[in-house]
Amino acid sequence: MIALSAESTGETVGEAKWAALRELERLAPGLDKTSVRFQVVSEGERGLLGVGFEPARVVASCEGEAPAAGPRAAAPVDEGDDAALLRELVARIADEIGVSCSLELAESDEELRVTCAGHELGMLIGRHGQTIDAIQSLANAILFRGRKDRKRVVVDAAGYRARRQSALDGIAWRAAERVAATGQRVELEPMTAVERRLVHERLQDDPGVETTSEGVEPNRYVVLLPRDAAV
Repeated sequence: MIALSAESTGETVGEAKWAALRELERLAPGLDKTSVRFQVVSEGERGLLGVGFEPARVVASCEGEAPAAGPRAAAPVDEGDDAALLRELVARIADEIGVSCSLELAESDEELRVTCAGHELGMLIGRHGQTIDAIQSLANAILFRGRKDRKRVVVDAAGYRARRQSALDGIAWRAAERVAATGQRVELEPMTAVERRLVHERLQDDPGVETTSEGVEPNRYVVLLPRDAAV
């Protein structure tokens, strides 16, 4: 038996607990739910009209069997060179920062995605996703810098990308509604380059707002403007 834990986020503490519990059930099928302990890392912040929204963050832990080791040392025989290099890079980084996880690769014509699974992945994700975004940026630079046949590289861990995308969608749409209601610019919280790009893409077809980025890293942020005023 080993200590298992899973960190998850949600719009409320209850949603974050549910997501963390689901992740523990995936790691330890048949676990006794009454033995699960929850630690509320952050209760979240809703912000004014959704601006400045921070999701609630919860860590769930219990005793369970160790998850089966994933394909880390040897790559599948049909895995391409880029996928094998991505696997090796992410595995090495995870080892160096002390995170034990298995890696699953998925490749399409447009994207190369590696998903990390295991327990205690919070260190791999980092505060506000800064660590996993840095790993993803590094992987993109190493694999496809200077190449014309580049693909989008995505590094994910325990469904973090989908959860964060959902949170960013909510932040973006609520901010757009505020711009439409007031006619004034709205500044979002500082975000990583990856998250800013997601917000820009989400609102690029919105007829009422235009987006831009301002500030200096690491405090660069997205600004929403009424589209007519942004010309």
